Parts: sequence; C-alpha cells; structure tokens
Amino acid sequence: MTMTQWFIFFLIIQVIHFLGTWKLYVKAGRKSWEALIPVYNAVVLMKIINRPWWWVILLFIPIINLIMFPVVWVETIRSFGRNSTTDTWLVIITLGLYIFYINYATEVNFIKDRSLKPRTAAGEWISSILFAIVAATLVHTYFIQPYVIPTSSLEKTLLVGDFLFVSKFHYGARTPITTVSLPMVHDTIPKLGIKSYVHENDTDKAGNSILNKFQLPYFRLPGFQKVKRNEIVVFNWPADTVEQFFKHTNKSIRKPIDKKSNYVKRCVGIPGDSLEIKDGFIYINGERTVLPERAKPQFTYFAKVKEGSNINPRYMYERYGVTDPIFPQQNGIYAFTALTEEAAEQLKNNPNVESIQRYVEPKPGKNQGVFPGETQFAWNQDQFGPIYIPEEGKTINLSMETLPLYKKIIEEYEGNELKVSGNQITINGQPASQYTFKQDYYWMMGDNRHRSEDSRFWGYVPEDHIVGKPVFVWMSWDTNASGFDKIRWERLFTTVNGDGQPVSYFKYFIILLFGWIIFAEIRKRRKKKA
Repeated sequence: MTMTQWFIFFLIIQVIHFLGTWKLYVKAGRKSWEALIPVYNAVVLMKIINRPWWWVILLFIPIINLIMFPVVWVETIRSFGRNSTTDTWLVIITLGLYIFYINYATEVNFIKDRSLKPRTAAGEWISSILFAIVAATLVHTYFIQPYVIPTSSLEKTLLVGDFLFVSKFHYGARTPITTVSLPMVHDTIPKLGIKSYVHENDTDKAGNSILNKFQLPYFRLPGFQKVKRNEIVVFNWPADTVEQFFKHTNKSIRKPIDKKSNYVKRCVGIPGDSLEIKDGFIYINGERTVLPERAKPQFTYFAKVKEGSNINPRYMYERYGVTDPIFPQQNGIYAFTALTEEAAEQLKNNPNVESIQRYVEPKPGKNQGVFPGETQFAWNQDQFGPIYIPEEGKTINLSMETLPLYKKIIEEYEGNELKVSGNQITINGQPASQYTFKQDYYWMMGDNRHRSEDSRFWGYVPEDHIVGKPVFVWMSWDTNASGFDKIRWERLFTTVNGDGQPVSYFKYFIILLFGWIIFAEIRKRRKKKA
C-alpha cells in the first residue's frame, strides 16, 4: 500500500469504530462525536475501559497492534458487563464487529469502577503471556534482536555457534513492512516449517496479491551512526527466494524485505566507493583496504606435504585454527579452504610441509557465475570490478554496457519499469541515458573469502535491507566439543566490533546479576516490614 492508501484505510477504520461504538461512548458519559476523532477517540476509549493512555501507542505499532486490538475489544465489552466466555469469543472471532450488536441491539450499562483483575487463574495467565509477548516484540523490533551465526563466512571474528545481540538503534530501527505476521518469529513458524506471514503468493478472489495490500512503506527511525566501512552488519539477503524453508508448496517464493533471510557479513564498501578485488584483496578508491585488527581474512591454500606424512585434522584445528574441511589432492597436496595469512606462514614452517601456496583464481576470459552474471564482465571471486557502489541522490550514465550492473536496482529495489529495445533504454516509458539513485547501497563480504556467498555473487545490498549492528556475543556453542567444553567460555559477553582482541565481560555480568538479586531481596524484606 502507498501512504495515501493507508491513510484512506485508516479513515475507514475510524468510521467503522464510530458507527460501532458511539452509543457506548454516550453511556460511558462521553460525547458521541468523541468516538469519531482519530487518535483522540482511542485516548477517550482508554479512559472508558480504565486502561493507561500509552496503550494508544501500542495500537499504532505494526505486529503489536495485532495483539492489542483483540485485547481492547474484549476490554470494551467487559466495561459494559459482557464478561462471559461466549461474549469474549464472539468479539474476537468477528474481529470486533460483535461490538456493533452490543451497541445497537442490547441494553447495557457502563461499569465505571470495574475490577481489572482477571476472574480466573487461566485469565491471569493469558494476560501475563500477552503482555510479555508485547514487551518482547517491542524490544525485538526496535532495540535488540537475538541472532545466531550459522556459517563460517566470518570465521575468526564470529564463530559458528555464536549467539549475538544485534542493535537496531545504532543505524536506526526499521519499522515493520509486513503488517500481517506472527510476532517474535521471522519468516517461518518453528517446528511447523510454514510461513509466518501473508506473502504475495496468497491472492484474493480476483487474483490480486494480498501482500501488497498489507505492506507498509519503508521507514527507518533516526539512528546515531551510519554504516561504517569494514563494520559487521546484519541485513536481509537481497536475493532471497529460498523455497525449502516452507512445506507443502511448489510455488516460487518472493519474500517481503523484512521477511527475507537474515545474513551477517562485513561491509567492505559504502555508498560512493569504487571497489575492486585484485588477487583476492579488496581495493577501495584505488587503495588496498586495511581491515580492523580483529578481522582475519582467510583464503584457500595448497600445501604439499613430505612423502609419508599425514594430515591430522584435530591437530590442524588446534595448531592452526583450521575450521573448514581439508581436501586431499593428488601427489601429497592438501587444500586448506580457510587459512589466515599468519596461519599459512606457521604451516609453512611445519617440518612435514614441503611448500605452501595461496590459491588465486586467474582472471577468466568470461564471467564465472559472479555478479552481474553477464559474459562481458570477465570477473570471478578473486578478480572483480572495479564497480561503483551507488549513493542516494547521485546520477550515473546508463548504457548497454553498464546497465547489467544497475538493472536490479532500477527494477526491483527502486520499483521502476525498465525496458530495452535494441540499444534504447526506457525507464517508466521515457528514454533514459542517466539514472539517479533513490537510496544508498552497500557491498558485503565474508572474511572467509572462498567459503562465503556474498555481494560478489548477488550484488549490492540496499539501505532498506539493513537490519542492525551486532554488538556482543552473549553465548557461544561449539557443537564439536563435549560436556562443558561445548561452551566457549572465553567468548561469553564479548564485544563484536572494536580494536584489539575480544575481552569477555561475563564476570562483570555475573557480579551485576548477583547484585540485583541481593538488592531485590533486601527491598522485598523492607516492604514486608513496612
């Protein structure tokens, strides 16, 4: 929906609310017109149902309002004496329209000082659960989101099994785009393997997409910093059309932005940069990039071992930090797919190793499956570019040669109609030799250069796909270990970014936790004495 369509929809809801409740407002001692004024009518309603004014804010927050609306419907009818289980189910099943029946067809009295305490233990339990979900969804959406590292693309900096807290407020929290969705889950309902939201393969009777009717325009709250070059960033995977996450469907999946799979990579290029990869190393604006101390880029190395020598994977893991598979080749040569330069130098000095060489893909004669996927770009994952990373408001010249680099941006990310006829490019029906970008774009890559699916394969990451900034590791779990060794104790409560080696703040967390427990117990005892 556009902003205009949402505004019209909002006004329709206000009219429906007025028609269904104005008599109840009068019976509660208010004026009938108060049920018609947008926002003000919600504030008045909170007074009628004896609930705090800030509930009104919750009614306007996507996803959370899906929980709050049924709560308000139930509270409204109970304020007029309709407390039975049947009444409760009727108002929920009819999406609040049961209130029309109470408003026009029944004689009810307003209960001014009704008790707000649930009448049953089940009611109290449900009430607690609902508001716990509301609070958790608020934190998850606008402040901090938990995330787990599933792959080794950022190995050495972030390990497989690291559990992160991702800050939404550093770059500014993105308000939900998908409005019809279950809270506290991403694209899939756990255990069931089915989608958690209404998506565009769901259509109405006329065959029109339901998704587009219930999507909000992209909006991001102000943050206190921009995405910086070489920071680790969580974002929605732009190329996400993964189908296997969902059961019972043979249709292609085209997810809304905020329901695309979450990825975590290092932002090696920011808007306005010129990026090139030479022999596996990144160059920004002509200069080889200098990564933070914690970043440990890894490459594939081929090591020739002396005759009669064997490679012990456990020893290689402990001695050189080899976490990815070691592939035996011919003639005593082994391929190490994730070695840092420092580890390669150490391995070179191993008495069982005869020689070692970093593998670099030579520049091919044609494109080898990397972005933008056109044969005229003779690029691969080690020899790439140069390319320009688009910046909002900047204009570039368009030609048949450069169009493949920006085609997806123009069509998909920025919603234009692009057509090519011969050598003529038209955008929204008009001949185009230039294009001005509507948002910023970023270039994301993994530190594990030959074991990372990143921007080299699917291109730019739009600003509206940025989720947040990982701030610290609160838990780290090693599935290859056993017992208490499964917990990487040295990584608990360590920061993700910053200079120097990671430092664990776990002991300080434990001190604060025990301090809070003692403080709470003392306060509890003082209240009892009082």
